[in-house]
Amino acid sequence: MKSYEVNFDGLVGPTHNYGGLSYGNVASQSNSQQSSNPKEAALQGLAKMKALMEMGFQQGVLAPQERPDVGALRRLGFSGTDAQVIERAAKEAMPLLVASCSASSMWVANAATVSPSADTADGCVHFTAANLNCKYHRSIEHPTTSRVLGAMFANQQHFAHHAALPAVAQFGDEGAANHTRFCREYGEAGVEFFVFGRSAFDNRFPAPQKYPARQTLEASQAVARLHGLRDEGVVYAQQNPNVIDQGVFHNDVIAVGNGEVLFYHEDAFLDTDSILAELQSKLAKAGGNFQSVCVPRSAVTVDDAVRSYLFNSQLLSRPDGSMLLIVPQECQANERVWTYLQELTSSGGLIREVKVFDLKQSMQNGGGPACLRLRVALNETELAAVNPGVIMTAPLYGSLTAWVEKHYRDRLSETDLADPQLLLECRTALDELTQILKLGAVYPFQIN
Repeated sequence: MKSYEVNFDGLVGPTHNYGGLSYGNVASQSNSQQSSNPKEAALQGLAKMKALMEMGFQQGVLAPQERPDVGALRRLGFSGTDAQVIERAAKEAMPLLVASCSASSMWVANAATVSPSADTADGCVHFTAANLNCKYHRSIEHPTTSRVLGAMFANQQHFAHHAALPAVAQFGDEGAANHTRFCREYGEAGVEFFVFGRSAFDNRFPAPQKYPARQTLEASQAVARLHGLRDEGVVYAQQNPNVIDQGVFHNDVIAVGNGEVLFYHEDAFLDTDSILAELQSKLAKAGGNFQSVCVPRSAVTVDDAVRSYLFNSQLLSRPDGSMLLIVPQECQANERVWTYLQELTSSGGLIREVKVFDLKQSMQNGGGPACLRLRVALNETELAAVNPGVIMTAPLYGSLTAWVEKHYRDRLSETDLADPQLLLECRTALDELTQILKLGAVYPFQIN
């Protein structure tokens, strides 16, 4: 039976703004308080989805969240009508209003960790929503994320869903941004690679000194247990704390993998040699041939990687066995990075081609091509069981483009977030979107 890696891209929400909320994310903090363009952001994301679909890759879409999150503001003590809650929050605690308006759910690499049926004990595809408890504006996402994923992957014969881990520091979980799967074929058993920044209970692991390590070893281990993964099919690796302190807040800012290939920076991990050896050994037992492409610091510095998002790229397998790298425009603008990529693709190695996409609106907030997609490996039967409304087609692209043009503003500043009309615009848009994507009632305003 044929299997696929399906990329479900996050649709940018109507409240996309530059709130500078993510400490440790250099781009997010650098562009704080600038005016954003939600319409352009959503259209840029849709253009990438359409392009990958037209290249022959399986492509889906994951809906954004309701923002501002009035329910979250009510839990913090603001009361009255929805409009009064927003007005009071704007007057008394603007940072909380900004956080409640964040469109960060667009970066669905953080939505969940996904294990395909070939790896799990019960033969189901498993999803665990990420608690994202390191940042308040992201910690409020997982209830809606779970409902949306449940509406997309509803068939209980094939899909199993787990609630987010306990929302405490010891189980900080950032989802697939710190998870990669290696395999010979998508439908065969593989090796799941969990990268953590720190251990909550074992002080033998060094921690970063400047920026927080968002993913814990304990969270990764818990997800592996929930998904019923075999010990021989899991590798845990610690991220280099020094690169976290240079702005590498997730592993997908310094490494990306797919199929049998890991593309990584020389400084990405601690104990790199032992990690690579374990990956090679375990994948060999699963019938695969692990291969790695190391980018030396002499060619691309960590600072280059962070500013260009070279590794926050999509590494895609082509039918002929070669790899295609999807990168943001910022890679082309960085002379050292672009020189390296030209040499890489002309060398006749594993990665043969680079395609560049304009994702400036997302990039200015700290998210590149890899942040925008959640990968789900599915066999033909499982793909047929996915809600068809979320699978990208030419007609769906047309509908979503028209929907964005109809509902999105082309300029949004911090002061605009205090406008109660924005909430009404967002709810109107999302109500229509759930009909387009055939999701049913997934948002609080539709349920309550």
